[in-house]
Amino acid sequence: MSDPRSSELLRIHYETLFRVSQILSRSLDFHLTLREVLRTLEMSGHLSRGMVSVLDPDAGDLCVHAVHGLDSERYQPVRYQAGEGLIGEILAGGCTIAIARLADEPRFLNRLGLYEQDLPFIAVPIHVGGTLQGVLAVQPDAADDALLPERLRFVEMVANLIGQSVRLSLDVALERKSLAEERDTLRRTVRQRHGFDNLVGRSTAMRRIFEQIRMVSKWPTTVLIRGETGTGKELIANAIHYNSPRARGPYVRLNCASLPENLLESELFGHEKGAFTGAVNLRKGRFEMADGGTLFLDEIGEISPAFQAKLLRVLQEGELERVGGGRTLKVDVRLIAATHRNLELAVESGDFREDLYYRLNVMPILPPPLRERMEDLAEIARHLLDRLVLVQGRPLTLTAAAQRRLAQHHWPGNVRELENCLERAAVMSADGEIDADLIRIDRAGAGRTAGALSSREPPLGEASERREKAPAGTGPGSDESVTALDPGSEQSERQRVIYALERAGWVQARAARLLGMTPRQIAYRIQTLNIEVKQL
Repeated sequence: MSDPRSSELLRIHYETLFRVSQILSRSLDFHLTLREVLRTLEMSGHLSRGMVSVLDPDAGDLCVHAVHGLDSERYQPVRYQAGEGLIGEILAGGCTIAIARLADEPRFLNRLGLYEQDLPFIAVPIHVGGTLQGVLAVQPDAADDALLPERLRFVEMVANLIGQSVRLSLDVALERKSLAEERDTLRRTVRQRHGFDNLVGRSTAMRRIFEQIRMVSKWPTTVLIRGETGTGKELIANAIHYNSPRARGPYVRLNCASLPENLLESELFGHEKGAFTGAVNLRKGRFEMADGGTLFLDEIGEISPAFQAKLLRVLQEGELERVGGGRTLKVDVRLIAATHRNLELAVESGDFREDLYYRLNVMPILPPPLRERMEDLAEIARHLLDRLVLVQGRPLTLTAAAQRRLAQHHWPGNVRELENCLERAAVMSADGEIDADLIRIDRAGAGRTAGALSSREPPLGEASERREKAPAGTGPGSDESVTALDPGSEQSERQRVIYALERAGWVQARAARLLGMTPRQIAYRIQTLNIEVKQL
């Protein structure tokens, strides 16, 4: 006939074991989970004063990780070396310990001052994959009742469950460490790839750009990058973000010209489920995705006036609503915009809102076209060739004759055109040497000059635009035209601009009319040519 005390104890153990397994499956917070397990052992299993010590892999000893039964969890760190006291013996030999009366065991150290001397004591190893990783120690509530072996087996089962939790916790910690290391490596790689090293040039104009990037990167100021296609506007935006305090935050990019207006709103602001046909799920927009980081909007000049008003609200208030939603969302986003369009002309014609223009144009950066920094051409070509070396996996060289051929071209397509030219030449080279005969200039753009760019190109002095916009009596052939300011064909552009400013009494708008430029264009010339404006 079975002992009723043993049957009751078995029932208690089954019930407690079930509750412990539930606790261990609920959370990956190892410390919090252990404390809850020890509390459950006391409340349900009548095993109080629980303690879990975990192996310190660096020191090789056991460190008390969780305790239940002290008035405060703020106990001093307690460690056990191998062979030190009862806990240290388990570390040394991996054995289990069950003592009917703790006072009878001289090896017990009681460093926590937690355990009752007249009660039994049980301590078992916690194994993970056959390796000891810790010790679980408890004390039955009552004096020895001859059921200590049953209690020992139960504590061993709990230790096995804790071991599985320890294994999972170690795996998660290792995975987090690996992900953190990978994240840091990627951040360093991205910072290097998109930092200043990817912006090539030592000309005065480029040194000014570098200084502007360094200054503006420190602050969350809105930046407007203005320049021709192929001048590296996106590279500048990348450098600003990855050298700013927001570098650890998200960096989100969108080309505004790549989407129609109805999709652009959803792409930037997001949409609620069911907002329109096909909106089967809630979707965050680019502004939400960039919260705490930077949003780069390329080709900002291509958005419609109707959408400009919606964008203006987000920039002014830092608030937005998803398409089909009524809840206002706050976002903290640093905006960098870019355009190749002449926004001043767009404002004059009513195609671009003046208030949005001023909101965007807080810190303008104007990368010069390649033709205005030809002294950087050789260095840029070498940089582009180094990238092609990585792609093709072979050495590539550029002969002196090829460099001279490159220097003879005007490069209306800027660095992008140069990159395409070099890639085509590298493909055509059998031995990796690029000579002048492999430099094939696109005839469609070879005859284009700064004055022949379309009005959709940046405001850098387009002749067609100047002829169209110049007021009556100030165009070419008139007394106040650029020809009247050209006393000699050898005159440099800097001299011409200074001559016009002096003649106009240093009024930039009038000097612009004399040169057939817009105020924006002459302001750009003054900046890039390093002209000191006199105040009369």
